[in-house]
Amino acid sequence: MYELHVETEFAAAHFLRGYAGRCERLHGHNWRVQAALQARKLDKLGMAIDFKEATALLMKVIDAFDHRNLNDLPAFKKDNPTTENVSRVIYNELSKRLPPGVTVKSVTTWESERCGATYLPAIRLAGSKGD
Repeated sequence: MYELHVETEFAAAHFLRGYAGRCERLHGHNWRVQAALQARKLDKLGMAIDFKEATALLMKVIDAFDHRNLNDLPAFKKDNPTTENVSRVIYNELSKRLPPGVTVKSVTTWESERCGATYLPAIRLAGSKGD
């Protein structure tokens, strides 16, 4: 199994509905996003996916977030645009765009240099329903 990492950033505002504190007010971040991708096989050049292609796909996903109020986006009409939920939405959208054989392992989103959250899908345990 191979694991690759691509990273990009975007600027956006948000506020947390129902939160008692400063984050209930509109405020902005310079968000940093790192996607960990996995592949079992390499192509004839020895790559799972070209870093340029992977980065371009990630940038297409976050383009919908860049310089926007995240609360106005359809993905956050119901769910708060917390860093956790931002990571999940990016994970799901990036998963739809990757070529066959390449999957998203995780997405980590940083809202500041010291605060970030990672989304990984639930891991199925051997013998669990669906195996």
